[in-house]
Amino acid sequence: MGKNFLNELNEAQRRAVEATEGPVLVIAGAGSGKTRVLTYRVAHLLQNGVDPFQILALTFTNKAAREMRERITSLVSHGQARSVWMGTFHSIFARILRIDGHWMGYPPNYTIYDTDDSKSVLRTLVKEMGLDPKLYAANIILNRISAAKSSLISAADYNENPELLAQDKQNARPLIGTIYTAYQSRLFRAAAMDFDDLLFNTNLLLRDHPEILFKYQKKFAYILVDEFQDTNYSQYLITKKLSADNENICVVGDDAQSIYAFRGANIENILNLKNDYPSLQVFKLEQNYRSTKNIVQAANSIIEKNKKQIQKEVWTDNPEGNKIEILKAVSDSEEGVLVADAIFKAKMNFHIKNEDCAILYRTNAQSRSMEEALRKKNIPYRIYGGVSFYQRKEIKDLLAYFRLSINHRDEEALTRIINYPTRGIGKTSIEKLVARAGEINIPLWNLLEDRQQCAAAGIHSGTVNKIVDFVAMIKSFAVKINTLSAYEAAKQITGSTGIMKELHEDRTP
Repeated sequence: MGKNFLNELNEAQRRAVEATEGPVLVIAGAGSGKTRVLTYRVAHLLQNGVDPFQILALTFTNKAAREMRERITSLVSHGQARSVWMGTFHSIFARILRIDGHWMGYPPNYTIYDTDDSKSVLRTLVKEMGLDPKLYAANIILNRISAAKSSLISAADYNENPELLAQDKQNARPLIGTIYTAYQSRLFRAAAMDFDDLLFNTNLLLRDHPEILFKYQKKFAYILVDEFQDTNYSQYLITKKLSADNENICVVGDDAQSIYAFRGANIENILNLKNDYPSLQVFKLEQNYRSTKNIVQAANSIIEKNKKQIQKEVWTDNPEGNKIEILKAVSDSEEGVLVADAIFKAKMNFHIKNEDCAILYRTNAQSRSMEEALRKKNIPYRIYGGVSFYQRKEIKDLLAYFRLSINHRDEEALTRIINYPTRGIGKTSIEKLVARAGEINIPLWNLLEDRQQCAAAGIHSGTVNKIVDFVAMIKSFAVKINTLSAYEAAKQITGSTGIMKELHEDRTP
């Protein structure tokens, strides 16, 4: 990094970067160089002798974290950039819980359940309780539990909250609180946490163990938070606790870009920040480097109607640009036709390439009408945000072998692969084993290791032998995972289990 790197910033950006001590709020309008301010601020701290291990930078996406680290690496040494604690809220707090989660009864190798895992657990519980699976749909229950955790409401607190219980009763789902309790118990038995637990449990850890809070307060001398307008109550409380010692916290955001209230984001966090930090310094990045004057003017004219906001004057030196065209459609199919026609005309009249066009829609359901219209016009397209690589069945199956080998208590992984590929341990046997484990309140894996308990569950001796073989295989994988690279371990697992053979025979693309 050159000595005069701050000269690359405009005046507002530079002042925000240089204000390193005390609480700072950077209001960053769209296209105003927000990421540059964050990265240069970290680089500035490092250049002034701050230990990289004492810097915590929190983002909302892995992509943002990667981009920040790459930019910082271009300004300072690779070793310094790599040593900064930088990542998403969930990844950083997962890291903390792997270090100190034992205070709450979790092993360092606990499993993180994704949404599909959580829904699977909930469907199992609903079935065990004999409830209507349509009324108690997994996504409805999970949304309810997630909202509770975002507000730091535990299962015990939920079941003592008259307002929440009344809402559930009014919605004909009076047992959601009971399911919440059973869900948390099932996760703990499996040494697992869901995504919301990563925030919820970090809050509990810092609240109930002052010595742990003190350790991280001393460790993180400087805290930076990106997209602060999207933080929920739980995220805000953690950052507030961690910064309480010296208040060297810098948050960057824009109240005008808050769109995640439906996911629990609380706009009050950014609007009322000064209440918790009376000495707060506020810097406004108001020059837009990205958009045309027409777009900036249109955005300003809309947001100015908002009476509850942090005032700013966003402007740009960019050209006027094309005027914004508004199309009104009477149906989703007509909307698709209008969009496809507009792209077709732009291609014909202005020789625009397909890759220069983008369609943004609010919900996934809207893509169907767009796709149909594009196909009729023979316009090729690519959809982003579909089923991700890690959500494909064959990938989740393989990852389940890794998960179970690392954490034998991971019940979702266990039930997913105990008979995949088919090894003669049928659905009925699995249900009996799960029920027996619940009766005697032990992890399912512990039951599988005990021949007598398997027999007590009503499992035939031939099936018990297959279970013994399965357990031995997983234990052998656990050894290999610790000695081989991930790639070599995956080759061993797919080969010795017969997964690769089954995929070749299936021929599914």
